[in-house]
Amino acid sequence: MDRDGGQRLWPRPPLLPRPILMDQRWERLVFLHWRVPSHRVAPLLPSGCTPDEFDGSSWVGLIGFHMVGAGLGYKRPVPYLGTFPEINVRLYSVDADGRRGVVFRSLEASRLAVVAGTNLAGIPYRWASMAIDDDGSEIAYRSTRLAPPLRGVTTDFGVVRGSRDLSDDALAVFLTARWGLHTSLAGRLLYIPNVHRRWQLSDADLTHCSDQLVGAAGLPNVSSRPPDSVLYAPGVSTQFGRPYTVRTTSSPGSGLRSSH
Repeated sequence: MDRDGGQRLWPRPPLLPRPILMDQRWERLVFLHWRVPSHRVAPLLPSGCTPDEFDGSSWVGLIGFHMVGAGLGYKRPVPYLGTFPEINVRLYSVDADGRRGVVFRSLEASRLAVVAGTNLAGIPYRWASMAIDDDGSEIAYRSTRLAPPLRGVTTDFGVVRGSRDLSDDALAVFLTARWGLHTSLAGRLLYIPNVHRRWQLSDADLTHCSDQLVGAAGLPNVSSRPPDSVLYAPGVSTQFGRPYTVRTTSSPGSGLRSSH
């Protein structure tokens, strides 16, 4: 399978190039998404990427979940350090080869060692005090950043899980079938591929959202209005492959946009 397999197969995952560098499980995921104008997103993406769109809009995501058993290699979870709450702010990108991905603007985590290690690789983790409140029906994520930049920035959001299956919903697939991330390191555009089983997605009802993370990431303050999409997923196991450099020039018509 070549590196462009994801473009041909989307929204199905491609085979992951070996070796497997990281293995982890994401559990109890809450996805909040808002429409944002593509021109507001474009300057925040790495050079060589453009905003990926659905129905003429780009999207910003605020996602909370429980990271479980993360570790280097395959099935080698790191005790304690590999399990923690995470909340990230992400955008949606497409590169010159039409490869869809995510771009993280920030990722809150409660493990300082994880923050330090990932920052060296250009992944913007931030150290934070975090909590997950889950009574089996309603689940909420809370975070307060403990260190610069923007120490003290907070978020607090929650949902009641629904029962309507949205695994095949066109927008839900667009927002979650992302088989890698784009990032910039030392002036190069990198793509870090990952794979996992098909998402089991359901609807959810927002109970509250008081957020400063999206604004702190340089985006419009969207939390003042209801999300345009609210999803819940119980979880998936996922693996990451070796990063590789991607080209940053395109031939006419090589980019992709959702036609849904």
